[in-house]
Amino acid sequence: MIEVQNLTKRFAAQAAVSDVTFSVRQGEIVGFLGPNGAGKTTTMRVLTGFLPPSEGRASVAGYDIVAQSRQARANLGYLPESAALYGEMRVREYLAYRARLEGLVGPGVKTRVDEIIGRCLLEEVADRKVENLSRGYRQRAALAGALVHRPPVLILDEPTVGLDPAQIIKIREMIRSLGRERAVLLSTHILPEVDAVCDRVLIIDRGRIVAEGTPQELRRRLAGRPVVRAAFKGDVAVREAVGALAGAVAVEETSGDGETRVRVECSEGTDLSEEVFHLAVARGWVLRELTREGLSLEDVFVRLTRHDETSASAEATADKAASGNAPAPEEADPSAESASAEVTADKASAEAEAEAEAKAEP
Repeated sequence: MIEVQNLTKRFAAQAAVSDVTFSVRQGEIVGFLGPNGAGKTTTMRVLTGFLPPSEGRASVAGYDIVAQSRQARANLGYLPESAALYGEMRVREYLAYRARLEGLVGPGVKTRVDEIIGRCLLEEVADRKVENLSRGYRQRAALAGALVHRPPVLILDEPTVGLDPAQIIKIREMIRSLGRERAVLLSTHILPEVDAVCDRVLIIDRGRIVAEGTPQELRRRLAGRPVVRAAFKGDVAVREAVGALAGAVAVEETSGDGETRVRVECSEGTDLSEEVFHLAVARGWVLRELTREGLSLEDVFVRLTRHDETSASAEATADKAASGNAPAPEEADPSAESASAEVTADKASAEAEAEAEAKAEP
């Protein structure tokens, strides 16, 4: 439903999005993650027809976003992060207006507006002016406007921003139900939301896709060797016994506060949780805790988008020097040396004249 191939968008000499390729299938919700300035919003604006691509191509519901822009937009529902609403309109009027803009006519407009008001939890404010709504209700009204014409493709930018926890849960449930029959591209900074809603994740950084897969695949890819943690009551010598288990690569043991804790690094594809449990039973140790250490989606995101500031600074300096904007540090500026010498000579001459005048005075 969304197909993006080698998409690039440049502003002057800077590429905001560079050679991006991905797809979103029908019945799939894809999380679109990235730090501020990574290219998420630019990509979504290109897909929704607000910006033309510099290179590459993209299609929405089978329609090219450039050659068939009108058809592509007709099959798309877009919720920007800061949606523009008509404050003087009442919510019901606004949604009816949006429905007619999207091609709905006749009694079908009222039926669809009533349906979407209920689905987006807007019954309480349906007859209020948009300008009098709270931020959360404004967000829901904007979401309803994006959904009113039943588009097969949805692009949602921070759909739960400004909502209270109960509203967030309901909107997430709605997005999940929408995703069963539509293609949904969801951008958010709330990483637990991605875990709760999305089937797959795209992570963009510095204008390029740096990772793609399910949340579980991304965790597994970056986790390295499996790690098991255990805590035993009292001061127990467990290091040698646990280290002797098949598949144990390294064991760290610490004691304190009346218990002994171990961290067991396992070989690839091995989980020693069960073996540690059986060992505790066989030795008569009181097992207080047994967990497998895992990466959160937040850990994955930070690892993929973290940059070494020192190397970034060095790269910037090198780029500046390569472009000819910075002089080489070893070379001195001869004109500066000459000017300095002239200033020194003038200063010495002035001092000599002053001294001679002082001697000449009676």
